[in-house]
Amino acid sequence: MIDQLWLWIGFNLFVLAMLALDLGVFHRKSHVVTFKESITWTVVWVMLALLFNAAIWHYYGPQKALEFFTGYLIEKSLSVDNVFVFALLFGYFAVPPVWQHKVLFWGVLGALVMRAIMIAAGAALIAKFNWIIYIFGAFLVLTGIKMAVKREEEIHPERNPVVRWFKRWMPVTANFREDRFFVVENGVRHATPLFVVLLLVEMSDLIFAVDSIPAIFAVTTDPFIVYTSNVFAILGLRSLYFALAGVMDKFHYLKIGLGVVLAFVGVKMLLAHSAWKIDTLVALGVVVAILAVSVVASLRWPRTIGPFEGVSRKNP
Repeated sequence: MIDQLWLWIGFNLFVLAMLALDLGVFHRKSHVVTFKESITWTVVWVMLALLFNAAIWHYYGPQKALEFFTGYLIEKSLSVDNVFVFALLFGYFAVPPVWQHKVLFWGVLGALVMRAIMIAAGAALIAKFNWIIYIFGAFLVLTGIKMAVKREEEIHPERNPVVRWFKRWMPVTANFREDRFFVVENGVRHATPLFVVLLLVEMSDLIFAVDSIPAIFAVTTDPFIVYTSNVFAILGLRSLYFALAGVMDKFHYLKIGLGVVLAFVGVKMLLAHSAWKIDTLVALGVVVAILAVSVVASLRWPRTIGPFEGVSRKNP
């Protein structure tokens, strides 16, 4: 128990140190994140995840390492859907590129807290009520089918009930106030449109977490593996956004592929205690194959209408 406690403390201290380094050193001043910078940070986060995976292999064996890598790949691939939503939100509110990193930084920080709570709750439920794994599995199958067949829709953040409630509770300025989330005007505290975007980013991640967290429980029920694979996938989300946002329309079949991945993971969860149990290594191969096919198909048969066409924009 003492070793486990220090393991959790050490990992979270590492995460906090990396976040402090990111915000306090490399992004202390708001600036436009270039493609080169985003690719560099994407590689850094992937390499850190692989080094951590190697440490798990060394100390806990190949099975735990395989579970971490499979979970990380699933979470990383599902996070691509977040990238698409972020791009839509930034486009709708016309958020200048120079302030987008700040929004995503605080969005990721909030996402880490929310996912930690949800993972703890999920692990406790599975430990106490083993049958709930079948509910998770059925939910993932239905969600995957819905994701695969659902057509792209226009985004209307102004209809979001949380945003509407927030605007009744606190006044929002008509325009941005540089990169500030809150300002005081005429003695009254106002939120800025940038904070509204942050609120929507947090809400979108909460919605995606409802899908992605049950998915990784199909791979492992070890809370530490579930948590660390989620954290590494989320930490690299900002750099992944800046690397992919401009080319997301080229991977139009990826959303269908992600839906198939979710459905497959749901089936794996449903068969977890049966004679047809799907091995983790087999699951990893299937997930890689699905993602590869969806990417290749997107490049082989490009579509002429981009996903951002028809999306109305709000003048902040």
